[in-house]
Amino acid sequence: MTITINGDLILEKDESVFEDSIEVKGNIISKDYKRDIKVIGDINARNIDARNIDAWDINARNIDAWDINAWDINAWDINANARDIDAWDINARNIDARNIDAWDINAGNINARNINYYAICFAYEDIKCKSIKGRRNNCKHFVLDGEIIIKDVLKEEGKWMIKMFVNVGMKENIIQ
Repeated sequence: MTITINGDLILEKDESVFEDSIEVKGNIISKDYKRDIKVIGDINARNIDARNIDAWDINARNIDAWDINAWDINAWDINANARDIDAWDINARNIDARNIDAWDINAGNINARNINYYAICFAYEDIKCKSIKGRRNNCKHFVLDGEIIIKDVLKEEGKWMIKMFVNVGMKENIIQ
C-alpha cells in the first residue's frame, strides 16, 4: 500500500516512521532543524530535506540529508552534507558525500572521501575522492568524459595542502 500526500510533508517529530511506502507530490522538509524519516517501503518525492533517511527505494529530484540508507536511490542531486550514503544502487546526476558504500554507482559527478562499491562505479564527468575500491575481483570504476582525481591531504610546515593527481584504470586507489 502507498500513502499519497498531495502537498508537502513536513517532519515535525525527531523521527517520523511510515509503515508503508509514501508518495509526496510536493517536498519532504524538516521543521526548524533536520529530522529523521524512516519508511518501511519506498519514498517518491520532489525534494527531500532530512537528517537521516532510511527506506527501501528513494526516487527524488534532490536529496539533502546527513545519512542515507536505502536499497536503491534515484535522484538528480544527492548532498549528504559530508556524511555517509549506504545503498545497493545509486543513480544520480551529482553525488556529494563523505563515504559512499554501494553495490553499483551511476552518476554525472561524484565528490566523496571514500567510495566502496561492489561491481561498477562510473561517472559521466569526474570522480573526486580520497579512495575508491571495488569489492569484486573484476570490478570496474571509470569516467566517460572526465577524470578520476584522487585527493591526498598532506600536512606540510603547519599548513594543510591538498595534492591532487589523476589515477585512472586501477581497481583500488588508496592514499595511505
